[in-house]
Amino acid sequence: MSELRLPDPIDAYFNADHRDGEAVAHCFTKRAVVQDEGRTHCGQEAIKAWKTAASAKYTYSSAPFAMEHRDGWYAVTTRVTGNFSGSPLELQYLFHLERGKIAHLEIRS
Repeated sequence: MSELRLPDPIDAYFNADHRDGEAVAHCFTKRAVVQDEGRTHCGQEAIKAWKTAASAKYTYSSAPFAMEHRDGWYAVTTRVTGNFSGSPLELQYLFHLERGKIAHLEIRS
């Protein structure tokens, strides 16, 4: 089986996701948008706060295993395992990139 090769900004996001909110926020454009769990987070400071809160609430690991690229969006399917209801589960991360950074991320179950 071949290894999944993610675009650099997306690979950087999944690597930063193992660290902290500051590292995650640096993967995004200044005006980026994240949609997760029915909430929208706009801008790097809000994204940093979102990641910091999620890390305080959940302990998890994610393993991307599939990717599609269509209409300017990257759909990355990931197996997420952690201390939350329904674990493990598959989530789809929809990324839109601009100038080597993430401009939009939507996380879907």
